[in-house]
Amino acid sequence: MASELLDALTLLEKEKGISRDVLIDAIEAALVSAYRRNFNQAQNVRTDLNLENGSMRVFARKEVVEEVFDPRLEISVEEAQQMNPNYQVEDVVEMEVTPKDFGRIAAQTAKQVVTQRVREAERGIIYSEFIDREEDIMTGIVQRQDPKFIYVSLGKIEAILPANEQMPTEHYKPHDRIKVFITKVEKTTKGPQIFVSRTHPGLLKRLFEIEVPEIFDGTVEIKSVAREAGDRSKISVHSDNPEVDPVGSCVGPKGSRVQAVVNELKGEKIDIVKWSDDPVVFVANALSPSKVLDVIVSQDEKATTVVVPDYQLSLAIGKRGQNARLAAKLTGWKIDIKPESEARQAGIYPRDERLLIFDDEIEEDSDID
Repeated sequence: MASELLDALTLLEKEKGISRDVLIDAIEAALVSAYRRNFNQAQNVRTDLNLENGSMRVFARKEVVEEVFDPRLEISVEEAQQMNPNYQVEDVVEMEVTPKDFGRIAAQTAKQVVTQRVREAERGIIYSEFIDREEDIMTGIVQRQDPKFIYVSLGKIEAILPANEQMPTEHYKPHDRIKVFITKVEKTTKGPQIFVSRTHPGLLKRLFEIEVPEIFDGTVEIKSVAREAGDRSKISVHSDNPEVDPVGSCVGPKGSRVQAVVNELKGEKIDIVKWSDDPVVFVANALSPSKVLDVIVSQDEKATTVVVPDYQLSLAIGKRGQNARLAAKLTGWKIDIKPESEARQAGIYPRDERLLIFDDEIEEDSDID
């Protein structure tokens, strides 16, 4: 028993990073509970675990008092001094009370404690590893599913993909390999619980970081993302280096980089537009692929009125308003789109002082269909 326990403690200390002293303290505390539970004893006791010979002993601790009111916790001065003449009032006397068959109970208890501590340590290691990966991307393997969740193996642990985080255009089968975005890591009584998503805008951002070296090294920055998962997304990009084309970097040679992201998202369309700190330029870019004639800004309301050619109105608004909705999410500005004829009738277009000549200054963007 002693050698087996000693070997087990040494192995756990080496492989799991669990201190031997921590394990011994836990075992001794569990032995106290086991003694009280199995032998119906309520006195104050401590246990002594000797790793050299494998012995496990129980000692009752009693306070020396002049008059005994509770013999389970107290001992008289006279009785204590019979054991050792040096005992005085308020001293603590320890007497061995190890039951005959305590060894079997102790061994079983020690095994349970070690098993529990190993489980807790493994859970702690997994939690520490994954809490640092919140808002990161991982590749997982679909294991199984029920009406509420799909369970995705991330190697050491199974993550949960809720129904509202699943792309409506995707159908998942066991053993499918998918990339997921870790949204939340929780510590529960049953161990760490990992929640992942396929619809989160962060997934799109991380995929571009993987595919585009300029984003990974910080040369190009993704400023904002607007996504309707499974259908269409828009991202705005910027570079402080005037020699770098942020849109072209994301598109890649012959569209290879953006196409890799589209393939991972099972055909989701992606618009890549150039970011600007000028809302006039940014809103006009964000409404791509529609042509924009003018953008009238209301700073107080953080709203814009956008004038587009009559024949481009439906393109600017998009199917079920999607293009305008995504552009508003991307820029953070309210967008009201008006056709040129209506704007002329209302007297808001053309203006005397144009903020921007869009035909000349708005750059081409990328629209992957």
